[in-house]
Amino acid sequence: MAAQGGIVDGVRVDLRRLHETWMELLFPRQLGAEDSVLGKWTPNSRGGWLKYRAWAALGALIVALLYPLAVVGYFVRFQAVRFDGTAARLGVLGAVGISVVLWGALAVLARVRFSAEGFVAVTGAAVVATVAAALAVLASQRGGRALSVLVAYPVGMTAVFLPPIVAALYSPAVAEAVFPRSETIAIWILDNLLTVGDVNEYLRTQYDLQGLAYVGMWVGISVPAGWLLGSLVALADVVRPTA
Repeated sequence: MAAQGGIVDGVRVDLRRLHETWMELLFPRQLGAEDSVLGKWTPNSRGGWLKYRAWAALGALIVALLYPLAVVGYFVRFQAVRFDGTAARLGVLGAVGISVVLWGALAVLARVRFSAEGFVAVTGAAVVATVAAALAVLASQRGGRALSVLVAYPVGMTAVFLPPIVAALYSPAVAEAVFPRSETIAIWILDNLLTVGDVNEYLRTQYDLQGLAYVGMWVGISVPAGWLLGSLVALADVVRPTA
């Protein structure tokens, strides 16, 4: 019961902080002002109260929609903090070293198993992924929250996705594991996310998902997916800031 009460209290604090953050977009002294000397600001006119309450009601609806995303952000942030801690210990050179070892091994395998063209393609993808990993660490350590969201997360995801997708173009075994799942994801995105303005129909008629289109698809997924994950972490930081 005590643990359940702690969870309920934590949720209540989160919701209040998120709603107060929303209120502070238009009104002063809303966030954490109840315990201050001046207290929370309130309007002193009827028109002001109507505006205040309307904004508060709209905020309650938005908070109800955003809070589940903030909970997801807590989990993503926990994983990101672990990664950032590892990256901080290793530094940029350490992150580059790990990327070189990991994707270098893939390039060596490509040299043995793939054609000369496949080896060159996988090696190029490994180089790009290594540079992307270094940029992700730099953006995360040297930049603020905005740079982390806009650069570190999407670039980091590109560093993870790119070499295996390129390897799948030249390896039937890798292709069997990667391409069917990629097609399933592509169909879901087209049917659920790109229906506005018949974008899905345009893509279906103009492009075939084969060859380099898989690479373009995953690079295209990495950027908005990275922005989404970074935004969830930023939302979690707003609701429940870390020390």
